[in-house]
Amino acid sequence: MAFAEPEGFREFVSTRSPRLVHTAYLLTGDAHLARDLVQSALARTWPHWERVRDGNPDAYVRTVMVRLATSWWRRKWRGEVPTEVIPEARTSGAPTSIELLDERLSLATALATLPPGQRRVVVLRYVEDLSVEQVAALLGMSEGTVKSQASRGLAKLREVLGEDAAAGGGDR
Repeated sequence: MAFAEPEGFREFVSTRSPRLVHTAYLLTGDAHLARDLVQSALARTWPHWERVRDGNPDAYVRTVMVRLATSWWRRKWRGEVPTEVIPEARTSGAPTSIELLDERLSLATALATLPPGQRRVVVLRYVEDLSVEQVAALLGMSEGTVKSQASRGLAKLREVLGEDAAAGGGDR
């Protein structure tokens, strides 16, 4: 039995997938798992597209992604965590593209050290640039919990990344 493709769904997927994959990567810490998460979220969105498309489809898909990531995290075995030695950065001159990539990888690695709740709050609040109210509504928690999780998450990131990285980044 074949199903007709919902109107506008293909365009949404082609235009929004890169940003969704980026968010998913920051939620999961794994590029392959991020693509799987986006694909699963879009597959779950597809049957509801007629009702979702006229509202805020980005928010709907993001909510599905957060809930799926939470579900996957709860089932995942976490006995071993691979680590790498991060090379020291140059001390003079403008950063090279390799150094910028190293910074992004360091941030992704540091995000992976956060508990899932803090990671979700930090990614949604500071990467997706959602307000405290939006994050609270999306995750189904109080605004105070969002603020405390964000504060704890940022403190842990500063600890993991070191004071030099934290001092240059302000509160973002």
